[in-house]
Amino acid sequence: MTSSKSGGGKGSRQSLSGGQRLLHKKVKTAGKRSVSSARWLERQLNDPYVAASKREGLRSRAAYKLREIDARYNFLKAGQRVIDLGAAPGGWSQVAAERVKASDGKGQVVAIDYLNFEPLPGVEIIEMDFTDPAAEDMLKSRLRGGRADVVLSDMAAPTVGHAKTDHMRIMGLAETAAAFAADVLEPGGSFLCKVFQGGTERDLLDALKRDFRIVRHVKPPASRAESSELYVLATGFRGGQRD
Repeated sequence: MTSSKSGGGKGSRQSLSGGQRLLHKKVKTAGKRSVSSARWLERQLNDPYVAASKREGLRSRAAYKLREIDARYNFLKAGQRVIDLGAAPGGWSQVAAERVKASDGKGQVVAIDYLNFEPLPGVEIIEMDFTDPAAEDMLKSRLRGGRADVVLSDMAAPTVGHAKTDHMRIMGLAETAAAFAADVLEPGGSFLCKVFQGGTERDLLDALKRDFRIVRHVKPPASRAESSELYVLATGFRGGQRD
């Protein structure tokens, strides 16, 4: 398993550039740089979210995805307990800590990833693979004063270039994350998870609709238009009141 982190309204892209025209930077292949790596670097250099994340001191451009989703659906609130699965390099944890006021001692953010990343104010980091059998109990032991209010997952499995295999891997992680959320959330809690275009698999979608009152597919503006990335947001966890 690995993690990939790359919320605001429809005007987010314009506001990030500050109304200034961005000069497009060209990257040429050179030495051992392949065409694909040159394209990736060019995209990064010309991405307003990458530039904005550096200006604002955010860990990744993915932070804007969470900001935009929360700005629209307002599911992160002061005082909540949040678990961030596959958290490295910390962009989502950073935003969550800000929204729940973790640095002020009002809320709590517990982040887990097998990749090491630098500490963040208000974030408790567990360096462990979320798929490790001991991970769930470790996460539960870190929660203060009860169960979690929000479970976040921006996890992504390593791709192999075969669309069906890659889709199955990401959906496998999503199903594991959803099962964990159903076990750890307070009634009324929320679950946000990365999936792929093509929608959520029927078994997962049925489980989420059973366990949560509202289930939505969301593609925030910060998610690149050409990307197959999509998020599922489930709110109103039923807990013991499933019907």
